[in-house]
Amino acid sequence: MAFPFPTMPGMKSRSTGMPLVLSVLIVFALGAASLSAQDAKPVAPPDNKPIVKSIDLKDGDTLVFLGDSITHQCLYTQYIEDYFYTRYPTKRIRFHNSGVGGDRAADALRRFDEDVAAFKPRYVTILLGMNDGTYRDFDKATFDTYQKDMATVLDRIADVGAVAVPMTPTMHDARAARAGKRGPQEPRDTYYNGVLALYGAWLREQAHVRGLGFVDMYSLLNNLTTEARKTKPEFTLIKDAVHPDAPGQVVMACAILSDMISRSMVSTITSTVGVNGKRTVAGTNGKATDLKDSDTLSFTFAANALPWVLPAEAAEGFKLTKAGHRYSNERITIGSLKPGRYEVRIDGAPVGTFTDAQLARGVELQENTKTPQYQQALAVAELNKEKNDKAMRPVRDQWRNLKVKRNELAKTPDDVTKKQAFETWLPEFKASVEKLNASVREYEAKIYAANQPKPHRYEIAPAK
Repeated sequence: MAFPFPTMPGMKSRSTGMPLVLSVLIVFALGAASLSAQDAKPVAPPDNKPIVKSIDLKDGDTLVFLGDSITHQCLYTQYIEDYFYTRYPTKRIRFHNSGVGGDRAADALRRFDEDVAAFKPRYVTILLGMNDGTYRDFDKATFDTYQKDMATVLDRIADVGAVAVPMTPTMHDARAARAGKRGPQEPRDTYYNGVLALYGAWLREQAHVRGLGFVDMYSLLNNLTTEARKTKPEFTLIKDAVHPDAPGQVVMACAILSDMISRSMVSTITSTVGVNGKRTVAGTNGKATDLKDSDTLSFTFAANALPWVLPAEAAEGFKLTKAGHRYSNERITIGSLKPGRYEVRIDGAPVGTFTDAQLARGVELQENTKTPQYQQALAVAELNKEKNDKAMRPVRDQWRNLKVKRNELAKTPDDVTKKQAFETWLPEFKASVEKLNASVREYEAKIYAANQPKPHRYEIAPAK
């Protein structure tokens, strides 16, 4: 049974639209137990469903990113790929982007078998809702359709034996929208961000009832934007109000890491002198060997992972989220050194000069561009960027073309000429997609050859 929402004529917010949404949420909270999507499968009460804690990908698993144009951009998806390529280089994980510009949940369902199920995923992240709300004030019929279709998406993922990871719609930046308008304002420039908050709240409840993990994309984008605007009013991560730019997509990747990926360090190296007067060196997520303790302390360290490094266009978002420290910590700690300044060298090349006190506290290396491991990780990121630019995004363009042609055909289903033209084009589409997917696999092979960590020789020598 659907639950009623009161009409709120003229109720607009001059900022985010939150007063309108809060009014809706009160009614939503009272009636949330009654889902209006009658044909969705019944789900167990939340007390019977433990929540999936993390995306735990094993060797050979596939992760599919299902979404609309924001996923079609191949940016946040690319950055998550970079994380797994560098953190788990021995796992051969396959990633498939299933984003199509303009998609709603119903559109994703139409291509589900070929574009999601065919890849036999273990996990499927879902980023839909921006288009489902139709960029207008809250409308109950529109919301009912979203509930019905999204519930079916969740059911379909479960039916193919995969684990769904629902994610809130991203932020609609009303200030950016207003700043970009020369003519009259559109209604969505004042309150649509609040409508998306409601859609995300419903989706969160669905995830909990079904025992699924959940990613809050919405809050992190909004909170970071609000904080930045305290000193820079024109700040935005979403210049066109809808599609986050590369820095904003780093924020999205960090939301996934924060909410659904178990956090771990890249590696740590620790060296100190014991009570017996002998120096030792040890590491986590790696192995230290061949210690030599003289005026210059040296040893070899073979890490099991590389730092998480992203292409240059993502740098602002990486800095804003403190992503290196939070998600890619690589630390070296050298204690019991004589007072003074020391040069740290890796494979004979200096990477920095530090005091004995700094080294005793620990020095983070994950964002040090001089280290060979950083440069190796950057090469992996650049290769993955090339994969997405030259193969994966063109695949998504083909799927968008298919949707456009299907929609055009649906408008005139009795037009024999158009139907024949579509049937003639369809094999071309399939051949192009197959060729591009083969190119994706070729890039993946290159990436898994380039992402294998190498042992490096460390030296800590008195600075001259």
